[in-house]
Amino acid sequence: MSGHPPHVLFATAELEPIVKVGGLGEAAAGLVGALRALGANVEVVVPDYGSAPLSNQSETVLDVPDWVGVAVARTGFLRGFGEVTLLRVDGIARPHPYVEPHTGRAWPDNDRRFLAFSAAVGALACARRPDVVHLNDWHTAAASAFLPPDLPCVLSIHNLAYQGQTDRSWLGHLGDSAWAFDQWGQMNPLAGGIRLANRIIAVSPTYAAEMLTETHGAGLQSILAGRGSAVLGIRNGINNAVWDPQHDDHLPVTYGTSNLTGKDLCRKYLLTRTTIEADDGPVLGFVGRFVDQKGVDLVLELARFLDRIPARLVLIGEGEADLVAKAARIASEHSDRMFFFARYREDLSHQIIAGSDILLVPSRFEPCGLVQMQAMAYGTIPVATAVGGLKDTIVDADERPATGNGFLAARAEVTDVVEAVHRATRAWSDRRRRQVICRRGMRTDWSWSIPAARYLEQYRELL
Repeated sequence: MSGHPPHVLFATAELEPIVKVGGLGEAAAGLVGALRALGANVEVVVPDYGSAPLSNQSETVLDVPDWVGVAVARTGFLRGFGEVTLLRVDGIARPHPYVEPHTGRAWPDNDRRFLAFSAAVGALACARRPDVVHLNDWHTAAASAFLPPDLPCVLSIHNLAYQGQTDRSWLGHLGDSAWAFDQWGQMNPLAGGIRLANRIIAVSPTYAAEMLTETHGAGLQSILAGRGSAVLGIRNGINNAVWDPQHDDHLPVTYGTSNLTGKDLCRKYLLTRTTIEADDGPVLGFVGRFVDQKGVDLVLELARFLDRIPARLVLIGEGEADLVAKAARIASEHSDRMFFFARYREDLSHQIIAGSDILLVPSRFEPCGLVQMQAMAYGTIPVATAVGGLKDTIVDADERPATGNGFLAARAEVTDVVEAVHRATRAWSDRRRRQVICRRGMRTDWSWSIPAARYLEQYRELL
């Protein structure tokens, strides 16, 4: 078995370019592509949300439990990606995978939708008989209850905070494995997946350790600790075919490590798209979801200090209504130094990352994070909190001058973040030091090649 490329059934609720809400869609696409490049036979399975056209497709009706209804696997080729299997189950198709677009509220039947999808993934595994099943987050974790007992299972945890808890009546649909999902008087998909999977892989080594603590364990730390060596961390990567400043069609000018002049031109271009007045200070950028986890409130607090740093601030993102409204209000009050793009756009995110001098990532917790690696690939200096994957990818340039590629704040507090921004600004003001730090980040291999090889090692160990 170990001598041939493994056949992996890879199930995820998000996959770029079909759907991307957070980092899951981008990470899934990157890992699948890198595994295929290493020779693995990966069948990637995504809910059929109803909007992805496939060519050369075939359909398979799956043998699922009666409560699921009809489940059909539609396999074909997705332009720009390759072969994909879309699973259609009753109720899964929606304009947004998780929330009602106009209100931002979760669909009330998300439990049924993703439990039915998980049951269909199990039925597909029984039909395809892969070597390994790879599940991602709570949306697919319940599939572990429907797999043949001799089929190895890997569960990647991209964010432990989201567990999919629902009414315990759902335990009656999980057969002999129901015990694993019984948590706090509820049915908990992620808890069950952790108990049943052969490997539980956090998306960074530091997050793997943090998950075992009360602070970051989200109530599942004891279950995780009980799995012992089955729990490990493998850092995510980024898609370097998409995130490459030398070949990025979203930028007005491309550039590389040999000549950073193009980065200065990208900064000038970015400012022309804002109300910000040009001066000699650095541009601070923020690209991310407007949720408490990402420390958006800390970024907005920085607006009070922009004159004194001095710096300018450009943000883009969508999310919680109160944070979005606060960002719009503060931006209007400080329009000469701050600008807020309230609608996320892929081209703008590339332009902000390339045009910023310093990228802010003050997350309260961060399983891995992709944006800090994207920033460093573009020669943008990250300022981040020392948590999760941020700590695994960023080396503080003051603490370790010979290897530093960014700056770390000790805590997700305004004072700590401001202090780190001041240190980053001083480094940026020294042109020679700035370029050393920028080039160090740009020359690092942030691709999926190394993480994918580590996943492949785990598959082979299980076989």
